[in-house]
Amino acid sequence: MVIPLGGSAGIFGPSCQAVAELAAAELNRASGVLGRKVEIQLVDASRSAQEVATEISLLIAHDRIDAVTGWHISSVRNALVPAIAGRIPYVYTSLYEGGEHRPGVYCSGEVPHFQILPALTWMAEHLGKRSWFIAGHDYVWPRQTSEVLRNSCTGLGINFIGEAFVPMDADRMDCLIEKVTTAKCDGVLMLLVGQEAAVFNRLFAERGLHEKKVRYSPLMEENMLLASGAENTQNLYVSAGFFRTLVTAGSFDLQSQYASFHGGSAPPLNNVAESCYEGMNTLAQLTRLTSSLDTHDMNRVVGTLGYEGPRGTVEFHGNQAVHPVHLAQVHGLDFEVIEQL
Repeated sequence: MVIPLGGSAGIFGPSCQAVAELAAAELNRASGVLGRKVEIQLVDASRSAQEVATEISLLIAHDRIDAVTGWHISSVRNALVPAIAGRIPYVYTSLYEGGEHRPGVYCSGEVPHFQILPALTWMAEHLGKRSWFIAGHDYVWPRQTSEVLRNSCTGLGINFIGEAFVPMDADRMDCLIEKVTTAKCDGVLMLLVGQEAAVFNRLFAERGLHEKKVRYSPLMEENMLLASGAENTQNLYVSAGFFRTLVTAGSFDLQSQYASFHGGSAPPLNNVAESCYEGMNTLAQLTRLTSSLDTHDMNRVVGTLGYEGPRGTVEFHGNQAVHPVHLAQVHGLDFEVIEQL
């Protein structure tokens, strides 16, 4: 289970670990995977991508792990894929920029064409917000997502009037706010990760920008809202495959099981953590189809995989999962789901 345990993205770690423990317990109650007990090996994804890749490669070489999954940034994924080299299956659970087609990698997270583009289209049609400034961290996901959006929004009447990127964990949110303050835009597209996105929200509100411009983020969850402060989340919209406030049977089932397993003091159940639950269940579903952990077998059948889960119906198109995505508006410290995109 490769998840961030430190840095800006470390805010997700406790929730991801907690839901992974639940998923393992559920699988083990149903005879495990291929008749074997599921055990979780935590690997800290907040280190350099090469450090993470080296640890995973050693774990594989010493037969310590049989599969890799978890939420981590695209820079880590790009280091892991050649390190794993198809020796064991790898389910990448994070939302990302799209375009990952390497064999043995199965992507269960959202990509721009069914998460961000529909949200921007909705905001243009319903709120009249058509001009956007992109504020992001400086790595693969924000940079390539910006490129995808610029190419895809041609002809939709949605314009990107500027962009700015800063390194992660560099305490540079004030630099982004300066750019945003002077930008003549209707809204700010936040391609920011974790704790620093919360800092951005606080600074945004301190400048009074929350009363003048909308914010939209494809990556925002309950821990980040708590860190932002209820008074700093006005005019903030989010799209994701899962929200705790989602009124569906799958969502209710997961929340009930999570509360029963961990009790009332558990870390918040959120969309980032839920992605790890999806990752473990995707692996289990693939092994049921193949009766093995061989990636060659999985590569042949992954395009036929479909199942019902907390997000609703999940179907794989090639190695990419496609599932419902919902748009929500933040009210204080919670998400009000507006509609399915």
